[in-house]
Amino acid sequence: MLMINCELIDRLIELSIHEDIGRGDLSSIAIEDYLEDGEFHFIAKEEFVLCGTEVAKKVFEKIDQNLSVNFFKNDGELLSAGEIFGKVVGYVGSILSGERIALNFLQRLSGIATNTKKYIEKLSDSDIKIIDTRKTIPGHRILEKYAVTVGGGSNHRFGLFDGVMLKDNHIDAVGSIKKAVEIARKKTPITVKIEVETRNIKEVIEALEAGADIIMLDNFSIKDIKEAISIVKKKVKLEVSGGINIENLDLYKKLKIDYISIGALTHQAKSVDMSLKFRGKV
Repeated sequence: MLMINCELIDRLIELSIHEDIGRGDLSSIAIEDYLEDGEFHFIAKEEFVLCGTEVAKKVFEKIDQNLSVNFFKNDGELLSAGEIFGKVVGYVGSILSGERIALNFLQRLSGIATNTKKYIEKLSDSDIKIIDTRKTIPGHRILEKYAVTVGGGSNHRFGLFDGVMLKDNHIDAVGSIKKAVEIARKKTPITVKIEVETRNIKEVIEALEAGADIIMLDNFSIKDIKEAISIVKKKVKLEVSGGINIENLDLYKKLKIDYISIGALTHQAKSVDMSLKFRGKV
């Protein structure tokens, strides 16, 4: 569940409002003498998984506390093209000021949830978990990772502060996987797992012997993944990453791995199509 009162989200919404409205909505101000209270409807213009309703509500609340925002569908529900899924009632000028900001959040987050759902459906008969990465728009990570879970995926670490992943640059800087794991183990709480990114079978063996909790196979061929599986023998968790997309995901579904991390869940998600339309005065 999204913690909508999170300070990060508040700051992001405030920044978005400042970015779009700035010193004032000149278009609404120009016609304010003709504006009264009205009702607007959210309309889906294609099929998608809804996500971001609480964020959209908060956008309008910050612009005008007197606005009433109600969604008829919850995050995670599949919408059909043409379906009305919510409404905003109140002063038309305030609604117009928040329209694009709210839609931007809804379209982006629904796009990620919808994209994730496609990957999850491909692995519907597998125990492998699809997980995200840190390839997110700066400042939007908490929302984008939430959208991944709405689409049925799982979250990898949120940031550098909540998990240890020794990648190629860490290992090369220190000198070896063994040395990197030894150093990290001394300075890492026992409750935090240590993951090691490996580039070949030799490094898989080294990571296993060094005591890594999770071994990530980076851009491994199917043949090499199978060899790594036979070496690890379920002693640690295996994550596969790199070069995996919706077209080739079927190749991995029967492999005895634990996770597939896919940056495309977020960085290649397409915003969905929806609108907010005036339906009359109230």
